[in-house]
Amino acid sequence: MANEFHQVSTTSEIEDGSFELCEVDDRLVIVFRVGSDFYCIDDICTHDGGTLSDGEVSGCEIACPRHGARFDIRNGRALSMPATQDTRSHQVKIEGDEVWVRLGSE
Repeated sequence: MANEFHQVSTTSEIEDGSFELCEVDDRLVIVFRVGSDFYCIDDICTHDGGTLSDGEVSGCEIACPRHGARFDIRNGRALSMPATQDTRSHQVKIEGDEVWVRLGSE
């Protein structure tokens, strides 16, 4: 259900500076870890619908491997052309060692 949190991983499974591709309600999302903070965005480049999870992460940005559009992993904001629209971001909460995601509204 859209307003519910779903357990997607554990904090020990996602190393600092890395990410994990997860499925929540038939939607592919990427959960990132930066230090002790966790973020989640759709695995979709808004430029052409390609996947972001094959891209390179640098700090709090991920670059689409197809055409180089960059997105802020903290909020999904499009940072460079050719992407002009943000990708969806989702709420993350940590309970103990469990990582939970609630999908954002469409």
